[in-house]
Amino acid sequence: MLTPAAFLDRDGVINEDRGYVSTWRDFAFLPGAVEAISRLQDAGYLPVVVTNQSGIARGYFSEADYRTLTERMCAALADAGVTIGKIYHCPHSPSRRPPCTCRKPRAGMIERAIAELGIDRAASFMVGDKLGDIAAGRAAELGATFRVGPKAIGAKDGATARFPDLATCAAAIVAGDVAVGC
Repeated sequence: MLTPAAFLDRDGVINEDRGYVSTWRDFAFLPGAVEAISRLQDAGYLPVVVTNQSGIARGYFSEADYRTLTERMCAALADAGVTIGKIYHCPHSPSRRPPCTCRKPRAGMIERAIAELGIDRAASFMVGDKLGDIAAGRAAELGATFRVGPKAIGAKDGATARFPDLATCAAAIVAGDVAVGC
């Protein structure tokens, strides 16, 4: 049996996007984000994080720095009862030639998760704060794409729906106020 997933971008969705966040000192969960992920998990969605991390290719931080921060984030989420199914990251620069297949707006990270984790793409959705997140979810043919954050409201981006934050988005999904899939 396939599993529905909540694909979540990291910076700007789960935590404050402060530009190349690479240390726990610089990391801060957005208000309501932890509880929102918990609600989605309790509703039967496997939380999967898909995040572009070009700071690695740019030399701003290392893979080891990224892993350390990711472990701290997962530990904090676990303390709140949240288990992330898996985290996928693209360490490549957007100017890489030829371009990689993993960096959003391409769907490589999502496609890899679908194959590795037995994800039901039609019953799954992507939540992101940038156009590339929405494009990746659409390219992967997920059941829905949701854009969150201050730039989301009123945007013309192809998203299924837009919300001020992940908490509001999760509440709408769990309540059935927005459709995921057919």
